[in-house]
Amino acid sequence: MNYDLIIARYGEIGLKSPKIRSRFERKLVKNIKATFECEVERNQGRIYIYPEDFNDGVEKLNRVFGIVSYSPATSTVTTYGDIDKTLESYTEELIRENILDENTKFAIKCRRVGKHDFTSQEMAAHCGGIVRDKILAPVDLTNPDLTIFVEVRENKTFIFHEKIKGPGGLPLGTQGKVVVLLSSGIDSPVAAYLMMKRGCEVIALHCNNDPFSGPKVTENFNLLVDQLNIYAMGTPIKRRVIDYGEYLTVAKEKAPDKMTCVLCKSGMYKIAEKLALKLGADAIVDGSSVGQVASQTLSNILATRYGVDMPILSPLIGLDKEEITAIAKDIGTFEISKIDDGGCSAVPKYPETRADLERVKKACEDMNQDVEVEKAFENIRKLD
Repeated sequence: MNYDLIIARYGEIGLKSPKIRSRFERKLVKNIKATFECEVERNQGRIYIYPEDFNDGVEKLNRVFGIVSYSPATSTVTTYGDIDKTLESYTEELIRENILDENTKFAIKCRRVGKHDFTSQEMAAHCGGIVRDKILAPVDLTNPDLTIFVEVRENKTFIFHEKIKGPGGLPLGTQGKVVVLLSSGIDSPVAAYLMMKRGCEVIALHCNNDPFSGPKVTENFNLLVDQLNIYAMGTPIKRRVIDYGEYLTVAKEKAPDKMTCVLCKSGMYKIAEKLALKLGADAIVDGSSVGQVASQTLSNILATRYGVDMPILSPLIGLDKEEITAIAKDIGTFEISKIDDGGCSAVPKYPETRADLERVKKACEDMNQDVEVEKAFENIRKLD
């Protein structure tokens, strides 16, 4: 098809106040331009994109949060003569591409913006006649096989037949920063993606459990961030890693062995809080899903978050493994998370599943948790 632009639409951005909507639109445009080479215009709730490489733009636009749908389109001047000529050419291309034939039930949907000397229904009927002059396809306004959209503005008219679903959400970078506890598993990358979809800039924190885990864990963490970064153009993910093995060693030596997983998660939250305060983040995010593993029973969730004042968000909390896995496959992180990294050997044979808060506080005192957290945090480092 001989397209010359892509029309992008947003959803809930349009519900914001004019000032906020304008700011969100500007951020959305910035993120689009960071994703692929293009020129972008904003006008009355629409984003008009002129890519240097059209196929590249169509492929990558579904990675830009804030876009609900988009359409490759052809534009023309808003006069009867220009609309007629452009729609005739457009119909001929649909026929050549085998998108439209004599058995295709079609409909014309017209939308007007501004003042015109015709109604939407009159323009739709007029355009339907042009298509019928090219091919005697049946008209079906109720259940068409093909819908041709004619969007008429004061100076320009746009013609298209596809509405491609975008990722939705809010433009990345409009909702502040979060620290995400990102492992090499399936869940936490999905949690990071969902927070990005809500407009949050992500700082990925990885806990290196060596000697209880191997180097593959950190390698997989980097691969997962690389994959998530294709959705983060304009606001790339920051990477931080800490050596967590010494903390776990002290926890296993000085506290009951069955409490290891609880103390592990508790320490991670406290380190994440320190990092968030240092980098100006507003919340901590993890991949918890109620009851999925030992540290994610309701009582353990309560116990592990004791002593952390910052909000801890768990966007997967009500999803089951199948639902989480489906998202992971869709965003491209599942195959990376499946790579065998050897797991964590610090996990006890019988981990605590009903942690009592008082016993957890006692275990934290026994291992002198605050000191161990501070020691681990002192060695936090960036990963490029």
